[in-house]
Amino acid sequence: MKRRTAREKAMQALFQIDVSSSEPSEAIGHVLDGQAGDDYLSNLVLGVIDHKQVVDQLIVKNLEKWSMDRLAAVDRNILRIAAYELKYLQGEVPANVVIDEAIEIAKIYGDDQSSKFINGVLSKVKQQLTGE
Repeated sequence: MKRRTAREKAMQALFQIDVSSSEPSEAIGHVLDGQAGDDYLSNLVLGVIDHKQVVDQLIVKNLEKWSMDRLAAVDRNILRIAAYELKYLQGEVPANVVIDEAIEIAKIYGDDQSSKFINGVLSKVKQQLTGE
């Protein structure tokens, strides 16, 4: 499975967990819909869940006039995946690739403003983490 697909499926699984309190394994199975599992997908979903408090704090610090509760569920989960990748998978995936992928996924699943909003927040997260 390509990483883009894994990110999209992770967003769908996290969305499902977020709105219906599904179990992670159940949500992953549901989005795979009979396809083979993927380590990167599982890493993203379980990593976001395991580090949710740190990831959410990282996002909240970089939201202006917003709270996590006010964010659209799609945007919130795209931000969580990307913030997790930026913080915990730094050597594995270049920061700009993480941000670009999040923007592209937001264009598909979010509303008209999602991609710009996500770009702005993740650029600040990247700057906070790397000092760039």
